[in-house]
Amino acid sequence: MNKLKVGIIGGSGLGQSLLANSQGESYNPRTPFGRPSAPIICTQFEGVDVCIPARHGQGHRYSPSHVPYRANIFAMKMLGVTHIIASGAVGSLREDVHPGDLLIPDQAIDKTFKREGSFFGDGIVAHVEFDQPFCPQMQKLLFQAGQKLEGDVKVHEGGTYICMEGPQFSSRAESLLHRQWGGSVIGMTCMPEAKLAREAEICYGLVTLPTDYDCWKPKPANMEKRDLLKEIIGNMNTAAENAIKLIKSVVSIMPEKVDFNCACQSSLELGIWTDRTMISPATIRELEPLVGKYLGHSKRC
Repeated sequence: MNKLKVGIIGGSGLGQSLLANSQGESYNPRTPFGRPSAPIICTQFEGVDVCIPARHGQGHRYSPSHVPYRANIFAMKMLGVTHIIASGAVGSLREDVHPGDLLIPDQAIDKTFKREGSFFGDGIVAHVEFDQPFCPQMQKLLFQAGQKLEGDVKVHEGGTYICMEGPQFSSRAESLLHRQWGGSVIGMTCMPEAKLAREAEICYGLVTLPTDYDCWKPKPANMEKRDLLKEIIGNMNTAAENAIKLIKSVVSIMPEKVDFNCACQSSLELGIWTDRTMISPATIRELEPLVGKYLGHSKRC
């Protein structure tokens, strides 16, 4: 029987807040893709086992293009993580999504081009379905929990996350184009994170933290840069506080609400296309946490 264990991946602001208030065991496993960004803290929230990696490393050392996404997700799989709640700061592309709000997207457009986006391709070829980039069950639970939060917390359900490479922000022409595409928010971190979680058969839900209106909406002409930065940081802190409330709320209801029959939990069942007789035992051993239940004897950490 599956045991619920939740990975909580914090983006800018929120990750530091979660780690600052967390005590537990620290793990830094070696994976076929190197070490994770930083040691992963395993503790409990609301009586639920959780694992908290620092996406950008200790002291925010990794830019979005250089985060070791494969090592992070693989390490969480090794630790028995079954579900992920991810978060990240974003720019809003919609007039009705205000800085300080929370938005739970259900679609994504991947504009990244520098990042390794799969665990497979050298020895094993696998293709997983990704028409729903974020686990529908997780998105539903996140929104339901958001509706029950006390205070003036606005949580938007659904929308498209555009993931850009960065680390520079958009030009205004790009920002206007992203609005024409129907984007709701723009950020730099959910890809290939969500794709790797799907390959690892981990349910992945995302809550985004809008800090500003990107650059499509003109700023007040008399606003100083320092004042603008101060405003953005303030919005990020507000959104992070709201996101922490949301995460604690959803974690508390997950033991009763989670359905392990979710399609995310068996996404590789028909996804491995390589002839089994052509896959080397060494490759199977290396990727055992991912493919063990299909190609060998599964070993639980």
